[in-house]
Amino acid sequence: MIRVAIVEDEDEIRESLAIIINSAPGFACAGSYPDCESALSRLEDDLPDVILMDIKFRPGKMSGIDGVRKIKARLQDVDIIMLTIYEDNVLIFDSLRAGACGYLLKHTSPAELLASIKEVVAGGAPMSTKIARLVVGSFQNGNDSPQLTSRQKEILQKLREGKSYRTIGEELFISENTVKCHIKKIYELLHVHTQAEAIAKAFEKHLI
Repeated sequence: MIRVAIVEDEDEIRESLAIIINSAPGFACAGSYPDCESALSRLEDDLPDVILMDIKFRPGKMSGIDGVRKIKARLQDVDIIMLTIYEDNVLIFDSLRAGACGYLLKHTSPAELLASIKEVVAGGAPMSTKIARLVVGSFQNGNDSPQLTSRQKEILQKLREGKSYRTIGEELFISENTVKCHIKKIYELLHVHTQAEAIAKAFEKHLI
C-alpha cells in the first residue's frame, strides 16, 4: 500500500486528488493539508510514502519549495512530487534542489499521476513531458538561470551601485513606484527577500 499525502490550498483540487488516490487499488490517502504549516504539524504522525506538493499558497503562507526543505529535514525517506500549474525553470530547479523527486503539472491525468507515484516509489523522478523538455533545454543551453529582462538587470546594477529607488527612477525616467514593482518582480524571480540577497544571487547566476 502506497500512502500518499496532499498539500494543496484549493479545496476542490485537494478533495479530487484524495478521491483519485483512495479509489485506486494499492493506494491510500495518508492525509490532506491546505498548507505546509498544517502538513508539518501532522506528517510525522501520518507518515506518508509520497507527498504531492503545490508550490504557491495563499498570502502569508509558506511556499511549497520551503515546505519541501523543511519536510526533507525531518523525513528524509519521504518522496515529494511537485504538482503545480507553473512551468517555470526557476521553480522547477529550486524544487528539485530543495529535495523534490518529481515535477508534474496539474492537468496530469489520474492514470499518469498514479503511475508517477509508483515511479517515484521505485526510485524514479517523474516529470510531465513539457517539464522534462524544459529541463533538457535548460541543460542544453548550459543555463538554469532566471530570465530577467534588460530593465530588471539595469535596476539590479544600479542597486549594486548603492542608488536609491528615487535616483534609479530619475535616471531611467520611470516613477519610483515602477522601480518598486520591478524590484518586487526581481525578488520573485530570484526567490530572495532583500537587496543584498538579490545582488548576491545575480552575481552567482552571472546576471550582472
